[in-house]
Amino acid sequence: MKSEAARELLTGSFAAAVAAADPQRILPAHLPPPPKGRTLVIGAGKAAASMALAVEQSWPAAAPLDGLVITRYRHGLLTNRITVIEAGHPVPDSAGEQAAAEILKKVKTLTPQDLLLVLVSGGGSSLLSLPADGVSMADLKQVTKQLLYSGAPIQAMNTVRKHLSQIQGGRLAAASRAPVLALVISDVTGDDPTHIASGPCAPDPTTYADAIAILERYGVQPPPAIAAHLARGERGEIAETPKAGDRAFAKTQNKVIATAWQSLQAAADYFRSKGVTPAILGDSVTGEAREVAKVYGALSRAVREHNAPWQPPVALISGGECTVTVRGKGRGGRCAEFLLSLALDLYGAPNIHALAGDTDGIDGSEDNAGALLTPDSLQRAARKHINAAALLDGNDAYSFFEATGDLVVTGATRTNVNDYRVILIT
Repeated sequence: MKSEAARELLTGSFAAAVAAADPQRILPAHLPPPPKGRTLVIGAGKAAASMALAVEQSWPAAAPLDGLVITRYRHGLLTNRITVIEAGHPVPDSAGEQAAAEILKKVKTLTPQDLLLVLVSGGGSSLLSLPADGVSMADLKQVTKQLLYSGAPIQAMNTVRKHLSQIQGGRLAAASRAPVLALVISDVTGDDPTHIASGPCAPDPTTYADAIAILERYGVQPPPAIAAHLARGERGEIAETPKAGDRAFAKTQNKVIATAWQSLQAAADYFRSKGVTPAILGDSVTGEAREVAKVYGALSRAVREHNAPWQPPVALISGGECTVTVRGKGRGGRCAEFLLSLALDLYGAPNIHALAGDTDGIDGSEDNAGALLTPDSLQRAARKHINAAALLDGNDAYSFFEATGDLVVTGATRTNVNDYRVILIT
């Protein structure tokens, strides 16, 4: 298959995966009837603005509705009844802190006749940041940056963040006297609401001791105020996050409305419609991006050379969230790093093309969703005197694919169901 045709198939499948998680399409069917009182909509995440707009467009005009949601900078949309605030991600900032404080204040005004409708999506952990008493935003920023560079999985990061927050780890639901319905777009493996945006409305099974152990395991040196706060929590001087069985959750429902698996199935349907056999390898792939790529490289070679375990043309599809332990100073992104490692492993094997992209439209902190890999990617880079291995060592996969013209740029998708990877073997 020619590269242009392969590119079209790959980008088409990615578009199908993203569309399957579009809040405008999926959210309205999950809305409840209006309560006797008013409905307060609050939320945080990369999909928050799109979710809020979907609520507004579907909510009865005569039913009371207002609220506040927080999304990443340049992810906002125009709304009429629900205020949209933009704030910092992946590192929290004062805009998010102020908005989170306002959200908590609003939630505490609700009565049992009202409804708290919470819109939760990936990215909410940093956006809905209201540090615990005695912890400053500067402290929270410092420990967040260290965690981001440590290679810790998102579940571990969120265990720490829950125990540094006034609002996460189920505390938001506990603050409401009204029934709570949380509509959740999952960006974590396993789709457990406790891990998505640090579970503002979900029971938290983790402890202060767990948070301390995670910092130690990943070599994170917290600021003194954070170390002191966690130590007080471990000693029982600060209340733990609400656990399963807490009365707050008797009136709380967490409903996951979009997952990586649904998006992978949509991509598989797309490939079937094009005469390509899809093989979904899982929606919960984790591990270091460059190491996962080597496993996929071996599988791809088996398919190409032995027609096993699938016969070409086949699309190997997977989701999940790999990690990158940052040691270099390059412009990375876990999807681009996966692809560059795959390129080096395949070393120009013919008839294998690939795409990896984050469904939120942002790979790491750059302006691309991901990148495309073709059989001649290394050859084209070499002609420009680019050392692919050196770039990988420096966590600079972005520069490699920028030079080859193979970055995938979608802009903000305003949804997030984690990473999408596909290897097309023809």
